[in-house]
Amino acid sequence: MAVRSASRPAGRTRRTIADDDRPDALWDMERSLRRRGFSAVAGADEAGRGACAGPLVAAACVLPSGRRGRVPGLADSKLLTAAARERVYAEVVDRAVAWSVVVMPVEDLDARGMHVTNIEALRRAVWNLQPEPDYVLTDGFPVPGLARPGLAVWKGDRVAACVAAASVLAKVSRDRMMLELHEKWPEYDFAGHKGYITDVHSAALERHGPCPEHRMRFVNVRSARDAHAARTLQVTASGGMVDDVPMSDVLCPAPGELR
Repeated sequence: MAVRSASRPAGRTRRTIADDDRPDALWDMERSLRRRGFSAVAGADEAGRGACAGPLVAAACVLPSGRRGRVPGLADSKLLTAAARERVYAEVVDRAVAWSVVVMPVEDLDARGMHVTNIEALRRAVWNLQPEPDYVLTDGFPVPGLARPGLAVWKGDRVAACVAAASVLAKVSRDRMMLELHEKWPEYDFAGHKGYITDVHSAALERHGPCPEHRMRFVNVRSARDAHAARTLQVTASGGMVDDVPMSDVLCPAPGELR
């Protein structure tokens, strides 16, 4: 597991009532929670849950109140282009009161299962925030064990700014990792599909079998592994062993040869 986190001095996040009261749906939930006394509201989200290759990445983020928390271009990471995500990522890292990214490798996903690992990644991402948040919004799944109040929000990355910011942090971090994996295993085109199941990825799996970054809990990966192993065995069997000797030569010695 890899962890990355950062925090910003509180002095950078002065609140102004006029800024915090501007009508903007993406910030409504956090504004409402602040009015109830929860000044630091964290959002948490993940990237890579549906992929059959590569790590799972979770992120958590606390945005400042007021104008500084209005990240330009912020939206659900899935609605942004790759270039727009990179721009928003830089803005979030620069503006956030605190943020963290947690990486769960394929070995953990195969050993513990997707849901358990996903919840653990989100939990650790929140735990790593400094200063600690007063309230936590998570995308879709409730996350027990946070020791602070929280709420699982359906499509949270589209209705809560802090969750949208976390989704961008997670997505950009994971995409960068998949580009590195593409350099190591270019035959799978990880740079293109980022480990998700596409026709190109499925064809590469069928042709090459899985690599160590594929998740064996996925049915398509196991099927590709078994099919590739069967083809390899068949090729080996049909080719024979280099030192194979016909049984007749073993059982029937040549003339003059002693048994």
